[in-house]
Amino acid sequence: MNAVRYTLSLMRKLVLAAALSLAAFAQDTTNFPVLGKIVRLDPRLDQLLARDAQLHVVSCCFDWSEGPTWDRKGGFVLFSDIPRNSVMKWKEGEGVSLFLKPSGYTGAVPYGKEPGSNGLLMDPQGRLLSAEHGDRRISMLYPDGGKRTLADNYQGKRLNSPNDLALHSSGAVYFTDPPYGLPDNVNDKRKELDFQGVYRIKTDGTVTLLTKEMTRPNGIAFSPDEKTLYVAQSDPQKAIWMAYPVKADGTLGAGKVLADVTQMVGKMKGLPDGLKVDRAGNLWATGPGGIHILAPDGTPLGRIETGEATANCAWGDDGSTLYITTDMYLTRIKTLTKGAGW
Repeated sequence: MNAVRYTLSLMRKLVLAAALSLAAFAQDTTNFPVLGKIVRLDPRLDQLLARDAQLHVVSCCFDWSEGPTWDRKGGFVLFSDIPRNSVMKWKEGEGVSLFLKPSGYTGAVPYGKEPGSNGLLMDPQGRLLSAEHGDRRISMLYPDGGKRTLADNYQGKRLNSPNDLALHSSGAVYFTDPPYGLPDNVNDKRKELDFQGVYRIKTDGTVTLLTKEMTRPNGIAFSPDEKTLYVAQSDPQKAIWMAYPVKADGTLGAGKVLADVTQMVGKMKGLPDGLKVDRAGNLWATGPGGIHILAPDGTPLGRIETGEATANCAWGDDGSTLYITTDMYLTRIKTLTKGAGW
């Protein structure tokens, strides 16, 4: 029976990929396929997702899509295809195109299965911030050309493989640094730090370790008032989302577990990964099954079950559309809210 289910799942993927592949690099349709379903756990979800809301596949055929961000000026979404060391661009009516390659590794020899950029963030000045696996740094790409390194070490020791990032209104960049981009993961001989940290880069370039208590820090986002920093932990033994109070000086206080989905690991695809927050403070966080929608106090309101391992998400269009990197797909869903900051 398992073999039959696997075969049917594979056939479904191949059929969907074939249907989308013709439009992969030249979009000539708005009739996008529907993926997954919405599971409603709390009546409050009706204020966030319409009863007829659907998750649509807008592009496909990537190795592993990650780290989406919306370019407000250009009106398009950028996202990483980590194994292909590329940043892709998708725009309504145009489809997908290559935006940047290499995106996260510029070395001369092969470097693991996931060398490219992971989390991306477009700042208000139109500069693209990237968490780069292979080059083990946070970088900034300027719209008029050129790239600079914002951080590649902590106290002289190379970072592991920066994963995701969030921008504070002060201009400081907060980021996570698990070992996933190292060719041999946590046991890689090139690993120089004996922990996986959450960091801040101040505007003067100072790198501060905020916490090293998390085993696999991953997605990261601020509450709308920036008084709380949320961090996902993609550890199958402790799959949680943490909430840290942000102090006046930008450092973190003692964190607490906001939600725990460890019991779902293995039953549904995926782990806590990327996350975003809406203007009311609700979390839209990838995890087992797809997107978990959590109230600010951690109460589960519902899920967008994609049926695929789901990596990350970002607000786009007018701020009410959630773009989601879903394994080989780029998907989106229209919501009744808007992202924090819109």
